[in-house]
Amino acid sequence: MSQKPALSDYFQLHFIVVIWGFTAILGKLLEPLDSSAVVLFRTLLAVIGLGVVLAVRGLNLHVSPTDRWRLLATGGIIGLHWVLFFAAARLANVSVCLAGMATSSLWASLLEPLILRRRVQLIEVILGAVVMAGLYLIFQFEFDKVAGLIVAMLSAMLSSLFTIINSRFTQRYDALVISFYEMAGALVAAFALWLIVRNTDTMAVDRVIQYIPETPLQWLWLLVLSLVCTVYAYTVGVSLLRKFSPYMAVLTVNLEPVYGILLAVLIFGNSERMTAGFYLGTLVILAAVVAYPLWNNRPRKVKPQLPTPL
Repeated sequence: MSQKPALSDYFQLHFIVVIWGFTAILGKLLEPLDSSAVVLFRTLLAVIGLGVVLAVRGLNLHVSPTDRWRLLATGGIIGLHWVLFFAAARLANVSVCLAGMATSSLWASLLEPLILRRRVQLIEVILGAVVMAGLYLIFQFEFDKVAGLIVAMLSAMLSSLFTIINSRFTQRYDALVISFYEMAGALVAAFALWLIVRNTDTMAVDRVIQYIPETPLQWLWLLVLSLVCTVYAYTVGVSLLRKFSPYMAVLTVNLEPVYGILLAVLIFGNSERMTAGFYLGTLVILAAVVAYPLWNNRPRKVKPQLPTPL
């Protein structure tokens, strides 16, 4: 953190988080466009947008051949994450989708020790149990939306897996270069999934499904999703990390489900209003998510040490 953030920087950081919370709403607004198609065209437009940004900034796209394939494969994970993310919002609603996504920290606490081979911390086990209690409350009161919640939790797992794997590249390459290759990988994965779903979707008989945007409004929402929610939010987010500590950034990003649920209620009204049990369960999950960085950044007592003998 090279410089102290101004008040406008705090507003900008929260604005970026609001934008990320808006993505599930855009997925809902794009219906009946299939989730795989949403991700396909989102990543296509994002790759073009990132390519323009890279060209303007004069950044070199060179990475080692091995890392290029790894970045593309990592992008495939985020592509699948997005497909499940938008599918969850449609199987249930935006609020349930974002509640499921709030379990990302739980998945990270489970996956990180396995992938990075570090010891599991007691606080992670405790907060994981708290998250499970919150999920139990949601399941109890919103049983008809269980499918959407499970899909959202799987999406959260892939998001956490992506973040853990991605951390290995951030020290070696520019963030925009990493993002360009990963968006390209997500594009390839989304295209493959789009082909499979388009040729095997048996539900198309019962409802109208689009696999290509057909209206100007759909293209407008896709442009907002790709250029504003992906390219703009990502590039601004990277610049803000120079001013904020990682702790402050993570703590603020944890507000994404809160902003998203509030926006969903304002935009969609009664279809997004849930039972008191749902909001209580979501509050329990968010409390655990916020408690984790607070615990890790608590002041620690320094044990007095005997002076070193001369």
